[in-house]
Amino acid sequence: MTALDHMVCFSLYSASRATTQAYRRLLEPWGLTYPQYLVLVELWDRGPRSVRDLGDDLALDSGTLSPLLRRMEHAGLVTRSRTEADGRLVTIALTDRGEALRTETAAVPGQVAACLGLTVDTAPDVLELLHRLTGNVRASNDTDPALAASVPHER
Repeated sequence: MTALDHMVCFSLYSASRATTQAYRRLLEPWGLTYPQYLVLVELWDRGPRSVRDLGDDLALDSGTLSPLLRRMEHAGLVTRSRTEADGRLVTIALTDRGEALRTETAAVPGQVAACLGLTVDTAPDVLELLHRLTGNVRASNDTDPALAASVPHER
């Protein structure tokens, strides 16, 4: 085994890349990227959202999200509209085509779960662990840098 094989961070990175590649392959027939698919999932689940809310939900900054949304609008998947109350706020909503993709791509999550070797029984435990890890890292990013230096290194 190499040093990388003992690093949790590299294993997470590698798993993330492999999962994204699986999504890329599965979403290709619809011409969707993984981030575009995530936008659709969020809109299917929560309805129209402000660009700011979408960015917060997806952990994407506006410099990444705005061009992505512009491409989705040109593809006829979403609309962007300014609110009357505050013209600075842009709301993203699904078009009929964007909504239709919900049914068309319905098998994708199950296909990805199969690629990952997850079952209905194992997926909740994996999700809980990943959410906990993410929360821990976010919390440590908010702490004093001197405290972060006292955290033991991986091995």
